[in-house]
Amino acid sequence: MTETREHTTVVIVGAGVAGLTLGTFLLRNGVGCVVLEKHTRAHVERRQRAGTIDTFGVRMFRAWGLEEVLAGDPVQHSGGAFYIDGEAMPIDVDDDGNDDDSLFCPQQVLVRNLTDVFLRDGGDLRHEAADVTLENITGERPLVRYRRADGTAEAVECDFIAGCDGFRGVSRSAVPAAALTEYSHTYGYSWLSVLAAVPADPSGMAIHSLGLAGILPRGPHASRLYLQCAVDDTPEQWPDARIWHELATRFGVPVPTGEIVDKRIVPLRSVVYEPMSHGRLYLLGDAAHLVPPMSAKGIHLALHDTEIFARAVIRQVEKGDSSLLDSYSETCLPHIWNYQAFAIWITDTMHNAGFTGHEGEFRKRIARAELQRQFTSDAANKLFGELTAGTN
Repeated sequence: MTETREHTTVVIVGAGVAGLTLGTFLLRNGVGCVVLEKHTRAHVERRQRAGTIDTFGVRMFRAWGLEEVLAGDPVQHSGGAFYIDGEAMPIDVDDDGNDDDSLFCPQQVLVRNLTDVFLRDGGDLRHEAADVTLENITGERPLVRYRRADGTAEAVECDFIAGCDGFRGVSRSAVPAAALTEYSHTYGYSWLSVLAAVPADPSGMAIHSLGLAGILPRGPHASRLYLQCAVDDTPEQWPDARIWHELATRFGVPVPTGEIVDKRIVPLRSVVYEPMSHGRLYLLGDAAHLVPPMSAKGIHLALHDTEIFARAVIRQVEKGDSSLLDSYSETCLPHIWNYQAFAIWITDTMHNAGFTGHEGEFRKRIARAELQRQFTSDAANKLFGELTAGTN
């Protein structure tokens, strides 16, 4: 079978938040790119994900002239509550100083809006790109091969590859193992993650001796439910009736019941890969690092990587200056490690404050003292409001 071959400046693997944002930034600055996505457009736009676009992300989209991608379904944080041993502690997220622009925006809504804008601007987005392989990533002209839905073999030669295809994507696996160092931390508990066709009422997080629980909005008639569970639990151990009972018990208030659409066990972990580039391949977002969903910072880190890389490529194309590309990993990593530190702190604090089966009563008392201190802080109030509105 004859292979079709073409050339562009950047091949972007993955049409999630990072891939589509990067593609739009490049397109609007005259840099050619092709975005490859293995799933159908309908599948990508149905994926139920987090949640929070923080102040950095909102202001970044505005600065690049893309405020329209935040329009539609997103809503300003309307507050939530923490329930501690059945007692509600309302979170006030109003900001009289007006310096908090964060939004709750289901990820599928952001992806849908970014897709619309990218295609409207003339972007080249290819869904159902199967069997993607990356070749010659340390050479002058990397080559990305894939197969179209009709079986046609395609190859795109490029100057750079942006791996935006997530933690299990093909991009990072194209880097020789010896060229990457993995740093990881696993937590002593997991989450049962449930998608339910019910409104998030109440909305927020609950700390209880049975473990952490969460009910978070994913639209007017859908919610994401979280229940702290043992690392070796399976979904079969959590029939629907048990899920609703545990939620009501941990929150200490009645919760609406309804259809359970999906449930799965989510291991909690923090991961960083260094360096974030190899040759002409650059890793962005979850392809390079993971934070636990408790931190609600997955989108933040993906967008931060994206802006750093976009500016670097634009500098290279416009001025022939590779300095920003050369320092991409060193620029991103301090920011990533800073948020990893935050992620571990908030995750352990929230889980230890209720359940003593992991680290004991002493750690519970320490976590409770820390929460009490934080609830008196205006800055912390904003943080907890963010968590109750849109945990990843």
